Amino acid sequence: MNEMSNPGFRLLPEQASNWAASVDGLFFLLIAVTVFFAGLISAMNIYFGIKYRESKNPKPTQVHGSTPLEIFWSVVPLAISLVIFGWGADIFFRMNDAPANALDIYTTGKQWMWKIQHPEGKREINELHIPIGQPIKITMTSEDTIHSFFIPDFRVKMDVLPGRYTSIWFEATKPGKYRLYCTEYCGTKHSEMIGWVYAMEPDDYDRWVAGNVSGMTLAEAGQKMFQSLGCETCHNKASGARGPDLAGRFGRAEMLQTGRTVVMDEDYVRESILNPAAKIVAGYQPLMPTFQGQISEENLMRIIAYIKSIGTADEALNEGGAQ
Repeated sequence: MNEMSNPGFRLLPEQASNWAASVDGLFFLLIAVTVFFAGLISAMNIYFGIKYRESKNPKPTQVHGSTPLEIFWSVVPLAISLVIFGWGADIFFRMNDAPANALDIYTTGKQWMWKIQHPEGKREINELHIPIGQPIKITMTSEDTIHSFFIPDFRVKMDVLPGRYTSIWFEATKPGKYRLYCTEYCGTKHSEMIGWVYAMEPDDYDRWVAGNVSGMTLAEAGQKMFQSLGCETCHNKASGARGPDLAGRFGRAEMLQTGRTVVMDEDYVRESILNPAAKIVAGYQPLMPTFQGQISEENLMRIIAYIKSIGTADEALNEGGAQ
């Protein structure tokens, strides 16, 4: 609940994001359909139980089937099911298609805390500061077991898995302080894996995020890590480089030695760093060493932020068309 408003009594948490009204509408539709049919079936049971009780009808008559009735009770439930499915599918697909202008925030779940990194370089533990009116994309992974990132007032929840990335996006609509929970049992202190989300006016957020202690953005920290690991020795623009130049490749489909194609996204970059022999780009040799156990999940996210910052496939295409 929004800590900055009068708590009062609520059947549901505060509606504080762009998804809240849509999710609540679908929820109330499901409740209405359930209550209607539960009431109808109960009433019919009572009515027919009284009307056709044994004392009145010792020898019940046989009732033959009715084609119109069969069609009615087949078509109506189908139509209701399709409406529910269509509404749910629409919300699902929109929730999984973050806008291009979304603010990228990276989150790592660890027993029993949330570690959060902002693109400007600001870092938090069990707290998330965001501006209202700005789409926010949260990219998440886990250092240990399965967690689940849940903000009830925003109606968003996503499992956070070790060894891969998941993401959600939302847009906060009301300034306030909202609860953040882990909703997947993750160990003896699972109940303590809670935090706060601070939705702020854009000017207030800008002032808050300006207090970056390190002075480096997330991409700059990733570039520093990229250089310290010696990645640029192979991944450069030089002719005959031992690895592909990464500028402008993020989001692009890469042809592999096996003939398959794979999109260069967060999961692909992560796998290429930790298990480089898994997917070799066509035209290159499997020379890259593994960095398994040498780099943390947070540093992996920094490197990904850096690779994103040096161009995506769309940006490269636009530049090519402008030439």
